[in-house]
Amino acid sequence: MTEASIVQDIDLVDVEVPASNQHVNLAIFALAIGGFAIGTTEFVTMGLLPQIASGVGITIPAAGHVVSAYALGVVVGAPLIATLAARMQRKSVLVWLMVAFAAGNIASSMAASYPQLMLARFLSGMPHGAFFGIGAVVAASLVPIHRRTWAVSMMLAGLTVANIIGVPLTTWVGQHFGWQWPYALVGVIALATVAAIWAWVPHRPAAGDASMRAELRSLRRLQVWLALLIGTVGFGGMFATYAYIAPTMTELTGYPSAAVPVILAIYGIGMTTGAFLSGRVAAHGLMRGIFLCLAMIAVILALFGYAAHNKVTAVLVVFLLGMVPTILVPMLQTRLMDVAHEGQSLAAALNHSTLNMANALGAWLGSVVLEAGYGYEWPSRVGVVLALASMGIAAISVLVGRRQMSAA
Repeated sequence: MTEASIVQDIDLVDVEVPASNQHVNLAIFALAIGGFAIGTTEFVTMGLLPQIASGVGITIPAAGHVVSAYALGVVVGAPLIATLAARMQRKSVLVWLMVAFAAGNIASSMAASYPQLMLARFLSGMPHGAFFGIGAVVAASLVPIHRRTWAVSMMLAGLTVANIIGVPLTTWVGQHFGWQWPYALVGVIALATVAAIWAWVPHRPAAGDASMRAELRSLRRLQVWLALLIGTVGFGGMFATYAYIAPTMTELTGYPSAAVPVILAIYGIGMTTGAFLSGRVAAHGLMRGIFLCLAMIAVILALFGYAAHNKVTAVLVVFLLGMVPTILVPMLQTRLMDVAHEGQSLAAALNHSTLNMANALGAWLGSVVLEAGYGYEWPSRVGVVLALASMGIAAISVLVGRRQMSAA
């Protein structure tokens, strides 16, 4: 399935396309602002683990559970909201999702204890996947068929830009003014997104045949679960490493804390590079590209612990850590929507659940390794095992697919 066909598979037939390009651009820009806010809050925690740990009186490995709490919120919220809101007017859903997202982040900024922060981060994560899933459907509905891939990519560009600008900037703010301020700033951006969506995004009804039952029916398919497992296990190793990137760079590599925002920006540049390369890699075969990326992730993680002892090689491997997994993301999205059939909206949201299940798994495994007394070289070595396991799951998916084709 081509990248363009992913978007075409979404049930958007008989939806009126706005005549004005300016209106289309403003609507997509409004959605991209939301993506920027989500991307910033998702990754800024990883750059502020030492400050958060000090602020609420816990260890750095325990602070890693704050990352997991947000990720689990995405895992729970994405499929739940996508199915419950299947027949609701999409603009209204997007507005309320951003209102809830703003409230969760403002609550995070006001948390006075570790349990309060964990709850606030969980609630902040719940709108994440549904916003991207429903937002992608709306963005694609605003333009003619041949431009739908462009529309969706422009919405997701907010997430990429967040890792170049938003995460480094808010990390700097958190280091100098307190870890609470980045969450407060994200809350303000989320409220601005609410206003922008209300003003610029046109009303879009749900698909005529959409229903909770139709969305959930896709979960009966084995290939959907295999695709989810590929992402969960494969990305778990990357997040086990990236969740502790700030203390790794300061304690293992020897960079000062002031350099962490710059290193996070380099990670964001790697993500942007990966986004541009993904289509070219997928053109040579979807599952072949998935295997290649998982193998490259395994190699990068195997080298990370050694490369992190040198300031130059550490930066290079951080760039690659951003680039290669980002190449993989659209291909996993393609695979999910290819095998989900009638559950397109749920599949779009589940892709983000997959990434955040990996986020939660990786951050937890990293904390287990660190609390056991191992150094910051070791979370990435656990990640190698996960990447190799994910390749095994991908192989099973290919075999199942061949058997299903033979039986058809």
